[in-house]
Amino acid sequence: MLQWFIVQLRPGFIQEQRLKLSPQLIQTVKLMELPLLDLRGRIQEELEQNPALELVEDKSLVSLEGAVKPVREEEEYFEASSDPGFSHRRGIEASDERQRFLEGVLTRPETLQEHLLWQLQLEPIDRELYQICEILIQNLDSDGFHKEPVETLFKEPVPRLGEAVALVRSLEPQGTCCSGYLESLRVQIALLADAPPGIEGILDHLDVLYKEKTEELARKLGRTEEELSLYMDRIKELSPFPGRQFASGEVRFVIPDVQVLRREGELVIILNEEEIPVLGINRYFRKLAGKTGRSEKETRDFARRNVYDAQSFISSVNYRNQTLLRVSQAVTIFQRDFFIRGPKYLAPLTLRDIAQELEINETTVSRTARGKYMQTEWGIYEIRHFFSNSISGAGSGGSQHSKGGVKEVIREIINAEDGKLSDQMIVELLAKRGVSLARRTVAKYRAELDLGSSYER
Repeated sequence: MLQWFIVQLRPGFIQEQRLKLSPQLIQTVKLMELPLLDLRGRIQEELEQNPALELVEDKSLVSLEGAVKPVREEEEYFEASSDPGFSHRRGIEASDERQRFLEGVLTRPETLQEHLLWQLQLEPIDRELYQICEILIQNLDSDGFHKEPVETLFKEPVPRLGEAVALVRSLEPQGTCCSGYLESLRVQIALLADAPPGIEGILDHLDVLYKEKTEELARKLGRTEEELSLYMDRIKELSPFPGRQFASGEVRFVIPDVQVLRREGELVIILNEEEIPVLGINRYFRKLAGKTGRSEKETRDFARRNVYDAQSFISSVNYRNQTLLRVSQAVTIFQRDFFIRGPKYLAPLTLRDIAQELEINETTVSRTARGKYMQTEWGIYEIRHFFSNSISGAGSGGSQHSKGGVKEVIREIINAEDGKLSDQMIVELLAKRGVSLARRTVAKYRAELDLGSSYER
């Protein structure tokens, strides 16, 4: 027996919370990742595209006369002085300073594997999961995808393989550890905090999207063209080949973003603002944007739109600089012993420590630290160098040693050795300093420092 039911539909309201990234926030996030040289390039692009944005001052562009530092009388006196001691001492100091500078500004770009492994070391995971993730990361090609099928990497079934794959995929850049660009895009969409509902369906029709048949695609997906336009904008923000940004292997110069100085016993952090052009709003466009006549509506709207974009861009650049300065200040506080006493006093520090201190997201700290450099008394270091996991210390007091600090101690022991110290001898010397390490770990750290074995030394 068939029974019929009549359902009456009534309009209603549903209140829900949804996180949505505004275009300005997306722009801020992208600028956050840029080191100085790339930031200057991005600013130049914006200056060319937006007529309302203008260059107020660029301190990095100086005349030859301005670049030459005038010589004071007392300096001329000592230059002409016959005192060989003064000239010799100053020559040695200048040579040492120049050597440290040249060693610091030349750097090899980071590989995708190095970038992922650095993040992995800061994750609170056990040794078993770490080793599985490490194998997966070493199997990635330049695009960020598997070189060999995952199943062939392990001799026997690995129960935690799925957990390891998910962890690697969530690291920056998101979407690695996949079989291809389609799977990578699906992973990136799944990790979006504000993914529009149904956006993943667009990936099944990329051929139609490529031919720009938006009406046909909207009909297939059962969406309006406005919704489809939103989907396409979000898809364009993703990277189908997330590993390619690390593909370059050329040696390049770096410019320190911040500098840490000691003045009267206190640490002073200085943002390298001389390399960042000062931007402003064009007065003519600001005047056009303020007009109220109806006859000039089109011109006024054009001016207002460009002025708004210019203000948003300036605000994003300022936020990038302020966040970099805040992160640098927090790092300096946590790593005070490093800046005062030297590299071997690097303390354990995680992204979470800084994030909690500044009340910001760990991802923001990671983006801010990556590719940015800090000039210190001991040389130029990438800010990420100051994040290091802990090494087990001897005794019941727990660990007070970071991996980076222990490596510097090993370097110091090897450089100061009278004879040819073996790895086992280094283990014993470390134990006397309260650092407990296995011989194979010492060998690994020594290799990372580019220091040969006792036979090679």
